[in-house]
Amino acid sequence: MKVQVLFFAQARERVGRASAELALPEGSSLDDALAALARDFPALESLWPHLAVAVDGRLARRGAALADGSELALLPPVSGG
Repeated sequence: MKVQVLFFAQARERVGRASAELALPEGSSLDDALAALARDFPALESLWPHLAVAVDGRLARRGAALADGSELALLPPVSGG
């Protein structure tokens, strides 16, 4: 199955692009997708403890099921004033 990944703010800066497509085995979970992203994009390592992840527009918890065509968004914390 294929999953679209969107990178925002610091995550986008670290990976050098706004999106990527992951090919995952059928029945994969969010944990599987995050493991693949950690392997494919080591520049994200220091951000992992701070990232929120949305699946299809909703904040998701680890272990959430994914479907073919799901969209993941990696959301770093935002600061500013």
